[in-house]
Amino acid sequence: MRTIYKSTAGKKKIIELYDEQLNRLNVSYKDVYIQTSFGTTHIIETGSLEKEPLLVFHGGNATTAYNLLACDFLLNDFHIYAVDTIGHPGKSAETCLSAFGYKYGKWAGEVIDKLGFESMDLFGGSFGAGIIAKTMCEVPDKVKRVVLYVPSGIKNALSIKSVSMMFPMIMYWITKKDKWLKKCILPMAISEENITDDIYQTAKLSIDYAKVKTAMPSNVDEKRMKKCKAPTLVMAAEKDCLFPGEGVIERAERIIPNCQTYLLKDRGHMNVLTDNEKKLITDFLLQNSK
Repeated sequence: MRTIYKSTAGKKKIIELYDEQLNRLNVSYKDVYIQTSFGTTHIIETGSLEKEPLLVFHGGNATTAYNLLACDFLLNDFHIYAVDTIGHPGKSAETCLSAFGYKYGKWAGEVIDKLGFESMDLFGGSFGAGIIAKTMCEVPDKVKRVVLYVPSGIKNALSIKSVSMMFPMIMYWITKKDKWLKKCILPMAISEENITDDIYQTAKLSIDYAKVKTAMPSNVDEKRMKKCKAPTLVMAAEKDCLFPGEGVIERAERIIPNCQTYLLKDRGHMNVLTDNEKKLITDFLLQNSK
């Protein structure tokens, strides 16, 4: 059987960090497992269970536990279903889907069905936002309201733009010195202060012990995206080396019928949201329940 991990011991280390990060949330949660045609999918159910359901997707080569720590501002206002993307580190099936095409959208649609909803609000960043973009194209009627944060799948940069990360990555593989890993992450973070310990440890374990996914969800088709009428907030970062903000916003406004945009000025792919920006996200999603 093919595995996304380099060793059983490496998988154990990743799951140990996952559980440690999850416990640091200091909130009650439940493990939910559902069956899809692509394999078993693991979901953390948490937040305010009496409030509006929100399906949350994490970034590539990360986990939903790490993502919940970064998105803890959502816990008070939403009934969170935080999904482990299949084929990525975590507790879902190790089934790897192509970043091209729309299989991720089909999978997400099945997740919504198996959770017992006709449609849901969706939130995701980076790779997870790309999955949502595919979902909007594949099963538009299952999507209520959407927040896409530093999203892939709208207007990705040419792969040559990320070449600055390749040399430090190669040097890290050769030397295993932390300084090279930090240099690899830096183009996404802009400054070292944005490389938190959780970001660093999550990235380090994924690179050391998992078979890293380098391809991001491909740009969605304009005609398919225009079929989704769900209110959508796109938040893109001005200095994002992977998904440059101005290009993402320009195309999002052109291909998403019901679109609001916000530029995260002077920030890269890895950034810290202000309190006002967190409120913008929360208020936008809560409009659905008013």
